[in-house]
Amino acid sequence: MEEIDVPCHFLCPISMQLMRDPVTVSTGITYDRESIERWLFSCKNNTCPVTKQVLSDTDPTPNHTLRRLIQAWCTLNASCGIERIPTPKPPIDKIQIVKLLNDAKKSPQMLQKCLQRLRSIANGSPTNKKFLEASGVVEFLASIIKKNESTAIELACECDEALSILYHLEISETGLKKLINSDSEFVKSLIHVLKCGNHQSRAYAIMLMKSVYEVADPSRLMSVGSEFFIEVVKILSDNISQQASKAALKLLVEVSPWGRNRIKAVEAGSVPVLIELLINTSERRASELILVVLDRLCGCADGRAELLKHGAGLAIVSKKIFRVSHEATDRAVRIICSISRVSATSRVLEEMLQVGVVSKLCLVLQMNSSGKTKERTREILKLHSRVWKNSGCISANLISTYPS
Repeated sequence: MEEIDVPCHFLCPISMQLMRDPVTVSTGITYDRESIERWLFSCKNNTCPVTKQVLSDTDPTPNHTLRRLIQAWCTLNASCGIERIPTPKPPIDKIQIVKLLNDAKKSPQMLQKCLQRLRSIANGSPTNKKFLEASGVVEFLASIIKKNESTAIELACECDEALSILYHLEISETGLKKLINSDSEFVKSLIHVLKCGNHQSRAYAIMLMKSVYEVADPSRLMSVGSEFFIEVVKILSDNISQQASKAALKLLVEVSPWGRNRIKAVEAGSVPVLIELLINTSERRASELILVVLDRLCGCADGRAELLKHGAGLAIVSKKIFRVSHEATDRAVRIICSISRVSATSRVLEEMLQVGVVSKLCLVLQMNSSGKTKERTREILKLHSRVWKNSGCISANLISTYPS
């Protein structure tokens, strides 16, 4: 096949590929729709890739003239193997969406057809997702999920579908805030799904809840109920998917700065579950999140007691020092520091020697750790030097670094 030079103004400035659906942004630069939408929505940028100017409008205008020129060029070069690009489908009309949502109320069959159509539209492009959100689809899907809590089992399949579509819509921060602020029942509905749903719907529910709580007001985060913690811990315990577990961990990170929430999390059985997860994971981000939550929970007496009750609690925390990342090392030292300051009975101090915690702390002083981490480590070692310094459990090369 003869090699053809494509005219440079037919190429998208982002992908450098032949444009199939050229659109022009507010700065006057033309891009292929798929590429600029990925830049704007998936990568969350608000600037023109070429000029770096902030875009006054993120809805690009179709460049029909250029598209026709590209199509004509494709036709002229068909003998060289160039296929004519198809004419793009016309954009979705808001009236169509409104009619679709209204028709869904007429019967269960119409509701199923509506959900299938919404999924198809949402899968079309990032622009379609944005358009559906602006057309009230988020509120419509949320209403289906709420009905599932109080009505018969036959709505369960529709609820699962609504959850899936709602998650894949990638709702904007504004949309999430509107959802949680205008509808206090929505989070209760998600908790109901966590409690009664199948694995897939529970996964979507926990990921949606994570997104919602990331933008929620602190007052809402401080007033989370005990049932929330019970169901989030069950997600971690059931280990239904890596994505769901990470969402649950991030949720616990969001709500754990407040003392009462820490107690509720501990009462829900989170500490032994987190320790077991830490034992069984080698993934960096998951380990970091677990250590952040354990650090927060060790800020209360019940949390420290639960960590010490677990036979592998101290050992696995110290094992993660230097094994994961600088952040994980810092969090592990913070946990040990919390234990050392207020929960260091003679039995605990002896256990720290036996499982290698003290040796690991001596090693921290030798390594290139952050200033605060070294400072905490030095404080711990000084605090219990009378018990630890002359112990035979610490090797000679490490005992030489023991702070006086």
